Amino acid sequence: MANDQATDFPTFGTDGVRGVANTELTPAVAQALGRAAAEVLGGTRAVVGRDPRRSGPMLEAALVAGYLSAGVDVELLGVVPTPTVAHAAAADDVSGAMISASHNPFADNGIKLFAPGGVKLRDDTEAAIQARFHELCARAHVSGPTGSDVGVTVAGGGASRWIEAVVDSVPADLGAGLSIVLDCANGAASELGPEVFRSLGADVTVIGAQPDGININDGVGSTHPASLCAAVTETGADLGLAFDGDADRLIAVDDRGQVVDGDHILSILAESWRDAGTLRHDTVVVTVMSNLGFHRAMAAKGIEVVTTRVGDRYVLEALDDGGFSLGGEQSGHVICRDLASTGDGVLAGAQLVAALRRADRPLSAVAADAMTTVPQILRNVRITGAAAPVVAALGDAVARAEAEMGDEGRVLVRPSGTEPLVRVMIEHLDAATAERICDELVAETQRLVG
Repeated sequence: MANDQATDFPTFGTDGVRGVANTELTPAVAQALGRAAAEVLGGTRAVVGRDPRRSGPMLEAALVAGYLSAGVDVELLGVVPTPTVAHAAAADDVSGAMISASHNPFADNGIKLFAPGGVKLRDDTEAAIQARFHELCARAHVSGPTGSDVGVTVAGGGASRWIEAVVDSVPADLGAGLSIVLDCANGAASELGPEVFRSLGADVTVIGAQPDGININDGVGSTHPASLCAAVTETGADLGLAFDGDADRLIAVDDRGQVVDGDHILSILAESWRDAGTLRHDTVVVTVMSNLGFHRAMAAKGIEVVTTRVGDRYVLEALDDGGFSLGGEQSGHVICRDLASTGDGVLAGAQLVAALRRADRPLSAVAADAMTTVPQILRNVRITGAAAPVVAALGDAVARAEAEMGDEGRVLVRPSGTEPLVRVMIEHLDAATAERICDELVAETQRLVG
């Protein structure tokens, strides 16, 4: 690869490297990234998993070649959820990688890296890997270990150990007498997710579990909950659980067929864990995207809230820095830090069922008591060039909006971490007011970007 091509390669976003497979995220990119990760993270072994996208085997072969070329042995986990990779890395104190574009369409793919211990990369480590990655992309020939020092692939039991850990995190026969519909997004949890809940004794109906490499997230999963809502209603199930393509997110559906988002799930778990004495420091960690209604509910229940920037990696950092046990995002990333090193949709689903069992009430009743969602308007403004200067230039307009809303609303204007967008979010107790203020800020943003 020529030096002037290096800048064309993907850079790290809020959750690893992501792009169109074989155009932006090519085998050459994957191999260089694997080599860079192996060299910076160190160790003699890594674990690698993937979701069922058509491009997965191609990128897996290249990524693994990068690890092996640096002398690092690789345990291939196959098609597994992202949290399975994190669990295996934590159990063996090794680094790991997941090949997945999460909730994106099937033509995209991505690579998420885990540091030894199964945790997401901190900013300085990520920067070091990216720097080495660009160096490797710019060089036509890079020598490495030879002979017996070249890495090899090894067999392992990472998937079975993850299933056992999830099942052991809740009481035995937790699901006895419960009917649950699982929507596996035609993704990485298609086999393992149902196995977990059947092991817990639940009567499980499964949709979105026929992956063909192309249909991942296609009308199913946590980003398309309508299919699950219909299935719960049609079967009369007690609840439904929807995962995304790599199963690190959870969105639930209650017994009345209504969606229960990540904010509600976190609110339910926070109160249940607080009452059980397992919510450390009576604190939950969320991002700036969490609904104002969540913050009001936590204040009423005497639970502290720590707020971070968008991205589950920042939630995880705050959890570890503060010694907290629960955090997540409105989108459905739920991190049960005492039980896992990353967001885990299947684990969060099991914990949600455990909370319902303790409450001895249906999900519809528990979710209604957990919090009341404040009307939220979210719009995106596409830009050319850097988003940060545009956001800074909106400072006066944002200040005027905040002054008008007082404590009845909230405004958030931020650059997207993955796309050339400025994201404008307004929350207000009155939906019409939220809509009007959002319209005004969007118009001002469009004026600034021409």
